[in-house]
Amino acid sequence: MGHVRGGSQDHSRIIRLSYHNPFYVNLAKEAYRAWAAVEADSGDQLVYKTGGLDLSPAGSRLPLNDYTNSLIAHNIPYELLDAAEIMRRWPQWRLPDHVTGLYQTESGLVAAAKSNATHQRMAREYGATLRDNAPVTAIHTAGNEITVVAGGETYTCEKLVIASGAWSNQLLAHFGQHINLTVTQEQVTYYASPHPADYALERFPIWIWLDEPCFYGFPAFGESGPKIAQDVGGRETTAESRTFEIDPAGFQRTNTFLRQHLPTAHGPVILSKTCLYTMPPDRDFVLDTLPEHPNVAVAIGAGHAFKFASLLGKLLSQLALAGQSELDLTPFHFSRPILFAENPVKEFMV
Repeated sequence: MGHVRGGSQDHSRIIRLSYHNPFYVNLAKEAYRAWAAVEADSGDQLVYKTGGLDLSPAGSRLPLNDYTNSLIAHNIPYELLDAAEIMRRWPQWRLPDHVTGLYQTESGLVAAAKSNATHQRMAREYGATLRDNAPVTAIHTAGNEITVVAGGETYTCEKLVIASGAWSNQLLAHFGQHINLTVTQEQVTYYASPHPADYALERFPIWIWLDEPCFYGFPAFGESGPKIAQDVGGRETTAESRTFEIDPAGFQRTNTFLRQHLPTAHGPVILSKTCLYTMPPDRDFVLDTLPEHPNVAVAIGAGHAFKFASLLGKLLSQLALAGQSELDLTPFHFSRPILFAENPVKEFMV
């Protein structure tokens, strides 16, 4: 438990209602409700609302209209700010005049490692047995019965949920399935700003730069300074071949952006760390039961799922117990053609 080989560790992940697609906006609304339920049940604060800035330079790769239209569709308030107003409210920024910002008050961060620990603790309190260091070596199905061999022990069950990130195709192979997935090694860097008070949780929002390359960042949380990363800035790898080495070219891109646009955030590096993204070609989730095995559910988070983690757990439990969920999951179906296309067009920007 708490290993760093996947994609769900570190101190923080962004949570936001602002998305390019109304479907995801609705999903995000439900995610906030799910996190609130876990917080109420556990007594732990897991979501910290800082407000959020989506920054759109002229001709940006991700049109800001997609975000505003999606928010309007769900009656979610937001503000459009020009560069001068952004810098007036948050003088940490240095922006050219052509940048427009979308500010939404509900955005913030989820305390990732803390949330993982809370999920595990609550699962145990409700009677679950969690076992780590137990690699899956075989899965067999016979009628409605599933047998899983893991860590040298054999388990028999009626329903199985697979949520294995970069190892997904290895487990799907036991069912004769293989889907198009791209695994990349990503990295984040924390900086010891010489002006730490300016990046305190209550004074600085989470932010996303809606262009290619796409950068994003956080106020200080978990470490003594702010965090920055590039979305899908890493090289392709596999769960077995990945390294934990920092990519110098990727570091230079984020470092240059920080010096240019958030100069007072820049300082000595506190630490850089890596994680894995596991992405279908359309970068939509996989959240479905297997077509020929309706008692097996699969979840793949596409490198942007932590904000939905509590909700995805709820939906997966519904798929396991009832075979269907309370939400329409059509965009995330396992059978969608792009998952099996010979040379799929990849679109990773969200």
